[in-house]
Amino acid sequence: MEAITDEQLELLKYPIGKFVRGTKAETPERVAACIATIEALPEKLAEAVQGLSDAQLDTPYRPRGWTVRQVVHHYGDSHMNGLERFKWVLTEGTTTIKAYDQTRWAELADARRMPIGPSLQFIAGMHARWVFLMRSLSMDDLQLAFDYPDGSRTVPLAEAVEIYAWHCKHHVAHITKLKERQGW
Repeated sequence: MEAITDEQLELLKYPIGKFVRGTKAETPERVAACIATIEALPEKLAEAVQGLSDAQLDTPYRPRGWTVRQVVHHYGDSHMNGLERFKWVLTEGTTTIKAYDQTRWAELADARRMPIGPSLQFIAGMHARWVFLMRSLSMDDLQLAFDYPDGSRTVPLAEAVEIYAWHCKHHVAHITKLKERQGW
């Protein structure tokens, strides 16, 4: 196997670039665009994995990276946590979230071996609820925030919407770029 440069590895890790927050002056239009991206994920993800064999689903998108199967299940884990974070903030005010170790979760049996169909269904249903909730929020609601357990960051819901919109595109790009490289 040919050696991969650090620059090539970085492109494989971040095919759409690292998350960069836009202007902090949120507008309803910008928030709506991010929510639309989140709403579109279930369909875009289903299209990206349609017709892939088990061998293809078990192919890592980069050296030492997750397999396509793990990426699909990761979306369910990550976005389930995202929905819960929104609900905690909306019902409890600024709160310290429970962090989870996404790398360790991706190593569990369900993420490594389970068929992806149940996660695709879960993602579709959960996103329908999450999008409905996000669209009900006022611009004032979007200023409510959660804290990371280590105290390193406070994240307003408006920024979280933007992060999750980026996340939707990030992992779908992992899958589509892998398919392009492999000629699938």
